[in-house]
Amino acid sequence: MANLYFLYSHIGLIIFFLPCFLSCPDQKSALLLFKASLVSTTTSPDSSIPIFSSLDSWNSTSDCCHWDRVVCSSSDSRLRMVQGLNLYSLASRIVDDPLPLDGKALMPLFSIRSLMLLDLSSNFFEGGISGVGFGNLSKMVFLNLMQNKFSGSIPPQLYRLRYLQYLDMSSNLLSGALTSEVRFLGNLRVLKLDSNSLSGKLPEEIGNLKMLQKLIIRGNNFVGQIPTSIVNLKSLETLDMRDNKFTMGIPSDIGSLSNLMYLALSKNKLTGTIPTSIQHMEKLEQLELENNLLGGHVPIWLFDMKGLVGLLIGGNLMTWNNSVKSVKPKHMLSRLSLKSCGLIGEVPEWISSQKTLNFLDLSKNKLEGTFPLWLAEMALGSIILSDNQLSGSLPPRLFESLNLSVLDLSRNNFSGELPENIGNANTIMLLILSDNNFSGEVPKSISKIHRLLLLDLSRNKLSGNTFPVFDPDAFLAVIDYSSNDFSGEIPTTFPQQTRILLLSNNRFSGSLPKNLTNWTLLEHLDLHNNNISGELPEFLSKLSTLRVLILRNNSFTGPIPKGISKLSILHILDLSSNDLVGGIPTEIGQLMGKVVESPEIPNLSGNHLSGEIPVSIGNLKAIKLLNLAYNNLSGNIPSSVGKLENVETLDLSHNKLSGSIPESLAKLHQLTVLDVSNNKLTGRIPVGCQMDTMNTLSYYAITAGYVEFKSSSHVQNRSNQQNQ
Repeated sequence: MANLYFLYSHIGLIIFFLPCFLSCPDQKSALLLFKASLVSTTTSPDSSIPIFSSLDSWNSTSDCCHWDRVVCSSSDSRLRMVQGLNLYSLASRIVDDPLPLDGKALMPLFSIRSLMLLDLSSNFFEGGISGVGFGNLSKMVFLNLMQNKFSGSIPPQLYRLRYLQYLDMSSNLLSGALTSEVRFLGNLRVLKLDSNSLSGKLPEEIGNLKMLQKLIIRGNNFVGQIPTSIVNLKSLETLDMRDNKFTMGIPSDIGSLSNLMYLALSKNKLTGTIPTSIQHMEKLEQLELENNLLGGHVPIWLFDMKGLVGLLIGGNLMTWNNSVKSVKPKHMLSRLSLKSCGLIGEVPEWISSQKTLNFLDLSKNKLEGTFPLWLAEMALGSIILSDNQLSGSLPPRLFESLNLSVLDLSRNNFSGELPENIGNANTIMLLILSDNNFSGEVPKSISKIHRLLLLDLSRNKLSGNTFPVFDPDAFLAVIDYSSNDFSGEIPTTFPQQTRILLLSNNRFSGSLPKNLTNWTLLEHLDLHNNNISGELPEFLSKLSTLRVLILRNNSFTGPIPKGISKLSILHILDLSSNDLVGGIPTEIGQLMGKVVESPEIPNLSGNHLSGEIPVSIGNLKAIKLLNLAYNNLSGNIPSSVGKLENVETLDLSHNKLSGSIPESLAKLHQLTVLDVSNNKLTGRIPVGCQMDTMNTLSYYAITAGYVEFKSSSHVQNRSNQQNQ
């Protein structure tokens, strides 16, 4: 109902009778036809669940003006016309992924010319936007197409809806340029085009939209200079151009937009300095200029703007004027970002005057000293001090906060033990303390943080062999304990929600625990560089959600289990540098067969594998790197290797392979690195196609185009080799 409120209250629209192309009964028929089109073109994964239950009231025996989601114009039954359709989120959420709808089902609605409000948001309609269809809706005032899968360009007919005041096409797949025809939208007050793939320059005609109050085009690919005509939009209250590719300077007189309350130009390529005219924007509350190429000193006048609530100017080429000894802000900020602004010395104490501050980002500066006690007492929601030179221990007072949700202190010189009361800050969602010198054990109380989503303690000096026991139903999904000095058996006391578990570069020992199978959502498991031993267990095949499995440089023994082939969505398999024996299972051809994303890496090198390379290896068409080096493999290189159409690196060196190099390798158009050195191969080197374009090959004692593979190795240029 919020959208209706906007139409009838915010716009101040007076409802009046509008003659329509269809009679009221015909409008009802059009709506029923729309419902029927939805049902006929949508397939449910579960036929027992109704997809469009929100349209149950739409039937042939009742008045359409009494239907859910339908708004009519008048209480007089002789004059009632359909003027509003709130059709957001039509499909029931019956699966994890949104259920796409066919955009052609909308066609019956285009005959209801009395429509003034149409909300189709959050439906994931697919296909192009019908210009002819929407062009028929000439009385349209409010049009919301947000969060669908509409693709293609914006049809010019939308620019000719002369009564249109609200247009939201954000979060679609739209592309192409915003044309100069936008000038026809003279009554438009809200234009939202964010999160599409629109490109080209923003037309100067945008300045003709004199009634515009909100212009939101973030998350596109607009290029070039911000049009100078933007300063003509005197009614503008929100200007959001974040996350585009705008270049050159911010218009110098942008400060003439006296009604502007929200100015967001972050994540572009803007140059020059912050225009001084901005200081005259008395209504400005949010200024977001992060991650551009703006230079010069951080203007001190920014802190004289009394109404400013959010100041995000970090990530530019600006520097703090360290000759300014003190700053006395005249505002009370809730958000402040000065990352990468050349701050030196201790954390600026003037920040303590910002009693309403909730978000602070001072990362990537040259701050020194300890964590200020006054900052710990401010009870902020987010504190980001990463990439500085801060040292000392953390004050326990920091973790008495009931507001803290993000704490990132990574890449500093903090030391000492983590405070035992760390679990008292039970609202933390992201806790990142990596790349410091923390020591001691992980405090047991950390398991009390039920909302914790990400815990990163990597690259410290933490130790111990007992670990916090988390509630199995906790939300923790990402755990990184890598590069510490932990020992003992692999901990399995993490929640069932665990998706990423990184325990590499420690001193864990013992065998793989069967409790790993409790993590039914596990996607990434990295245990490399530990002392884990025993055979690879068959229960690994039950980790069906795994995309990355890295077990290299441990002491695993025995064969590669055949069941590992059941990990059908695996992207990376690294079992290298262990003591595995036996042959490569023929079932390996089923591994990663359906994966098309990158990278894809099977690495079995540095083991004691023997036997022939299975012919089924050619089924791994998605892989980019195949490394079987430093084993005891024998027999011929199977010609099926030539089917690895995406492979870029192929290393079969240091084995006992014999015979010739298959001619099929010349078909590998992506191949850039081929190493078959230290084998017993003979015969001619394949010529033609990709083999002729490679700069380096690892061969031995090549004479007259033949290969006599010997024990001493060298790498030569292909053209030089063929001339020998």
